Amino acid sequence: MDILETLISLFTHYGYWVVFFGVMLENAGLPVPGETILLAAGFFAADGHFSLPLVMLIAAVGAVTGDNIGFAVGHHYGRNFFIRFGKYLFLTEHRLEKIDEFFHRHGNKTILIARFITGLRVFAALFASASKMPWRTFFVYNVAGAILWAVVIAMLGHIFGHSWPLLEKWVGRSGMFMLLAAVVIGAIVWRLRAHRD
Repeated sequence: MDILETLISLFTHYGYWVVFFGVMLENAGLPVPGETILLAAGFFAADGHFSLPLVMLIAAVGAVTGDNIGFAVGHHYGRNFFIRFGKYLFLTEHRLEKIDEFFHRHGNKTILIARFITGLRVFAALFASASKMPWRTFFVYNVAGAILWAVVIAMLGHIFGHSWPLLEKWVGRSGMFMLLAAVVIGAIVWRLRAHRD
C-alpha cells in the first residue's frame, strides 16, 4: 500500500484529526510528513470527502500550534541545547551569533518563507526563539506563513492530486531546491560580510 492509500484510509477512519495532528507534529519538530498529509487531504477534498476550506483552516491551525510548541521548546532549551550540542551540528558559538544577527535583521521574512522550505520549516521556530525573537513578531509572521502555506499546498493537492506521484515528487523537490538556494545565498552573503569586516 503506498502512502496515498494509507493516508486515505486514515482520513476515512479519523477524518480531519489526521490533518491537524500530522501538520502539528511535523511543525513541532517530529519526523511526520505533514506536507504530504496536507497534499493528500487536498486530493481527498477534490473527491468530495473533505471540505477544502476546512482542510486549509485545520492545517493552518495545526501549523501554528506546532510552531508555537517549537518556539516554546526553543525558548526554554534552545540556546543551551545549541551551545552544548551545536558542535555535532556544525554550530559554533560564532555561527550562533551570526544566526542571532540574521534573525534580528531578517527573522520576520524568514519565518514567513521558511514554511515552504523543507527542513527549515521544522527548525525556524527553534532558531527564532533561541535568537530571542519577540513572540508577538514570531506569531504574526508565523500565522501569515501558515495560512499561505496551507492554502497553496491544499490547492495543489486538490488540483493535481490525480497525478499524485508527480505532485509529491515535485513539491518535495521544490522544497529541497529552495533549501539549497537559501543555503547558497546565505553562504555568499556571509562571506561578503565577513570579507567586508
